[in-house]
Amino acid sequence: MILRSAALCLVLGAGPALAESTWDGLASSIWPDRALGDGSDVVAIDAPYRTEDDARTQVAAQVAAPPGLRIGEVTVVLDENPMPVSAVFTLAEPQERFFFDVTMRVNGPTPLHVVAETTDGRLWAAESFVKTSGQGACAAPPGTDPDLALATLGDMVLRVEDGVPGAGALDRLSRMQRRLDVELSHPSHSGMQRDQISLLYIPMRYVADLAIDLDGGNYVDVTGSISLSENPDLALSIPGNTQHVGVTMTDTDGTTTHAETRLPGY
Repeated sequence: MILRSAALCLVLGAGPALAESTWDGLASSIWPDRALGDGSDVVAIDAPYRTEDDARTQVAAQVAAPPGLRIGEVTVVLDENPMPVSAVFTLAEPQERFFFDVTMRVNGPTPLHVVAETTDGRLWAAESFVKTSGQGACAAPPGTDPDLALATLGDMVLRVEDGVPGAGALDRLSRMQRRLDVELSHPSHSGMQRDQISLLYIPMRYVADLAIDLDGGNYVDVTGSISLSENPDLALSIPGNTQHVGVTMTDTDGTTTHAETRLPGY
């Protein structure tokens, strides 16, 4: 699935003139005719006050559903990025609690919104703000030679660790989860970068989807965007009793790769 933000980026990523009302416009376009509730008790965002590297900024969040509900989808929005809807986590099996951590490009100072949808159809929005170092990450030259990057495009390294971040009353759920780390090799070309020799624009090519399967069944689909960093790192929570993990990457050029791992002890 190509990210729904592809349609929004041309309309809503046009620049400073839209800044004052960007979030209102984005929210009504992404979730038309739906109310966004206060998610301060549902979503805890972990993002830097100011980026050390605009092109590789860690954005993380811990999401805990209200009692009796589960999390079905989580959307990450960098309001002022050229493609604001930056990642969408669609859970095939809704969870009481969900954690993610992903490296992203942050093109300039921007509000950051994380919106969780619960199984009753309600939307819960939390907000933060990220200042940048002025590097213009989406148009910054690639960190590796574009031709060399193709040689390892789609390669993945998978790791699973015990436990995910948690505190207080949520510790019980933390102990019931494990952390999956996916290191992905992909140039994540934004379409705004120039080849440093020819000075021609490098065609847009990014990770469209990461399908993560657990024990033979779909667990979560992660829909990407040009906001994903070059060679993105992704971490997310998985159930603690998981025995086997499979990850399939599909990019916007249709390239598909696959990696899998069986957890020690099984």
